[in-house]
Amino acid sequence: MVTAHQIRAWWLAARLPSLPASIGPVLVGSALAIRAGAFSLPVFLATLIAAVLLQIGANYTNDVFDYLKGADRHRLGPLRATQSGLLTVRQMMAGSAIVFALAALIGVYLVSVGGWPILAIGVLAIGCAIAYTAGPFPLAYHGLGDLFAFLFFGVVAVMGTFYIQLGTLTWLAFAASLPSACFATCIIIVNNLRDIDTDRLANKRTLAVRIGDRLTRVEYTALMTGAYLVPLILLITEAPNGWWLCLPLISAPVAVALTRDLWRTPRSPALNPILGRTARLGLFFSILFSLGLVLR
Repeated sequence: MVTAHQIRAWWLAARLPSLPASIGPVLVGSALAIRAGAFSLPVFLATLIAAVLLQIGANYTNDVFDYLKGADRHRLGPLRATQSGLLTVRQMMAGSAIVFALAALIGVYLVSVGGWPILAIGVLAIGCAIAYTAGPFPLAYHGLGDLFAFLFFGVVAVMGTFYIQLGTLTWLAFAASLPSACFATCIIIVNNLRDIDTDRLANKRTLAVRIGDRLTRVEYTALMTGAYLVPLILLITEAPNGWWLCLPLISAPVAVALTRDLWRTPRSPALNPILGRTARLGLFFSILFSLGLVLR
């Protein structure tokens, strides 16, 4: 029997503050579909739920395998369910399997709509979500976490959402995926910046561990800047009169303040709020960007 205590533990392990990283790309990809004159609400809802389930499954997997590999031994981030003893290794692994199975079940419907490319994306997404911290070559432990986030929570997520609605891909879909990719990576960057010292002790060779504190902050600044450059470039190249594309610039002052705070905050639990603020800003940007794509 599942207790209220365990339910709270599952919610904790799902890392709800990070979920905007999976919601934003689906909004942008769906806005592109509306812009192209092809949009299905059932497909949108199924895609959104599957994306969120995939991220929760990845978070559950990370929770248990970071614990097993000792990366959470001196944790500075928010409480982890396995490391704190709120859930056992067996429970967390079972939870991961159930969440991925639910995502795959929804994926059956999405494959029936989008065909084999969606099947390939789904298999790769689940495989990489597990391989992020598990398996013989865990991506996060070899400095590939940033690249994984950029590709799967940005480029693949937006373009996959667009493809399943229209059955084709465009240059605009790729370009519009880049802000989501930048914000998703920024979330990972803050997490890994905070954990440089503890990750180094656990032999978790994240990109932040490899390039050091200062360059990690430079990476965050560059990606945050890049996210805001994309609407301006699209305004020039795709829609010279489409000033709605500049809507995301409304949030630019927030991005500037957030980047300033990142540079002023030492590697400590004080970075945790910045991680959450980065995720929320990414979602706000995606909402504004989606509106700009639709209101042409």
